[in-house]
Amino acid sequence: MTKTQHNNYAFIDSQNINLGVQKLGWKMDWRRFRVYLKDKYGISKAYLFIGYKPGNESLYSFLQDVGYHCIFKPTLELPNGQVKGNVDAELVLHIMIQFKNFDQALIVSGDGDFYCLAEYLLKEKKLLKVLVPDENRYSSLFNKLGTPQNKIVDSLNLSEDKLSYQRSHKNEKGSHRDKTLREPLSS
Repeated sequence: MTKTQHNNYAFIDSQNINLGVQKLGWKMDWRRFRVYLKDKYGISKAYLFIGYKPGNESLYSFLQDVGYHCIFKPTLELPNGQVKGNVDAELVLHIMIQFKNFDQALIVSGDGDFYCLAEYLLKEKKLLKVLVPDENRYSSLFNKLGTPQNKIVDSLNLSEDKLSYQRSHKNEKGSHRDKTLREPLSS
């Protein structure tokens, strides 16, 4: 039997997802997440929108090596030391640039700023789902898009066991895997 070929793209707000799962007490395993996106949603391309900070090049290389197309946003350091790199406009722009190239888009963010984008994609039959970090903490605007029969919102916290870093990644010889698997995103 032949498996159906999907041409769905994911558009990931890395900071929203990273901070969202950290508030739940776990860290995303970005390698596992890429496989999960392919297996569960038929994602052929995953665009990861992330603030660029000099010194994080090994993290960016790792993300690209495991299959993400990284779209970088320059960051600003605020007077209080906080780093800001809002990627909303870049995510919307890239969905529109890629619009004709994908069957359906998976928006990976709980940010209500993407509501109008999700609404438009749904109208055009191009919205696969909105994947949020926590089913209990995301913009309720997204609930207006679905029906009980066709739920638009999926949640990452329901798949924590598949997506979080394990406390001890060990191979057959008992040594720990590469530390880059346990690096949190910092954007």
